[in-house]
Amino acid sequence: MEKSYLTLFENNKKWVNEQLKKDPEYFTKLANGQKPEYLWIGCSDSRVPANEITGTNPGEMFVHRNIANMVVHSDMNMLSVLSYAVDVLKVKHIIVCGHYGCGGVLAAMGNQQYGLIDNWLRHIKDVYRIHHKELDMIKDEKARVNRLVQLNVIEQVQDLGKTSIVQNAWEREQPLHIHGWVYDISDGIIDDLKVTCTSTKDLHSVYHFDSVK
Repeated sequence: MEKSYLTLFENNKKWVNEQLKKDPEYFTKLANGQKPEYLWIGCSDSRVPANEITGTNPGEMFVHRNIANMVVHSDMNMLSVLSYAVDVLKVKHIIVCGHYGCGGVLAAMGNQQYGLIDNWLRHIKDVYRIHHKELDMIKDEKARVNRLVQLNVIEQVQDLGKTSIVQNAWEREQPLHIHGWVYDISDGIIDDLKVTCTSTKDLHSVYHFDSVK
């Protein structure tokens, strides 16, 4: 156990040396600050590293991860990340990225209790309830899970648009697009669900806020 832990420090030193060989000023440049164009809201699954699968470098993508890439309006952690990314960093794109075979989605489709996480999984169950007619018609379990993964991403894209943070950015004409993706672990390909939101016109009117004066 101790050896595997210490390996992380060895890997870090190797990585530092590799970066410095490519660019002696690499870390000096990073230390000067960040100006990412993207905010990534993804799953905590260890097989879905945002930078690696998108080919982006440190400093190019602001990242928030949780179980099943959820946008929960009472989650102060997510809201704080969103606020900083939109209001301070001025990101241009927010990407909600789920992945096929998501364990959180699979768990939410069953009735087994897991403990504290059950309270989190309830939000995914709500997505199932909204789309239960479509999902219940899918007999193949894997296909049903993967469709719920897609529907969950679509709902989270909508939930981001419902926030005052995003709507205020749109109100002040800040360029900001919200995208929904799903990553396929089995082949490494990202599936664009083409559900991009660019303004309040992409939301039901009940979620619109009055203009901020």
